[in-house]
Amino acid sequence: MQYVYVKDSEGYVSKKLKSEVCKGEKIISEKAYLKASGLAYYEKEFGHGGARENAGRKPKFSQPLKIQMRVTKEEKDFISYARKNGLILANLMKI
Repeated sequence: MQYVYVKDSEGYVSKKLKSEVCKGEKIISEKAYLKASGLAYYEKEFGHGGARENAGRKPKFSQPLKIQMRVTKEEKDFISYARKNGLILANLMKI
């Protein structure tokens, strides 16, 4: 079963089986068919269709999400000091 693109005497184009081509129809190339039918313009203008953007399975990350908290300048300075000097918060909480 081989499909071909045909153009009839009135200028209409279609895709048919090679065995179904009639006497008054002319076999044309795929490029000519796409141009005459308007499919080439449609694909150029709107794309190929397909899946929506961001559709499908969501990626799994190796690290969990980072939680962001708003802190004051003093709290931020204390956190950076604690990280630099190796302070353990659990030990400080016992005091």
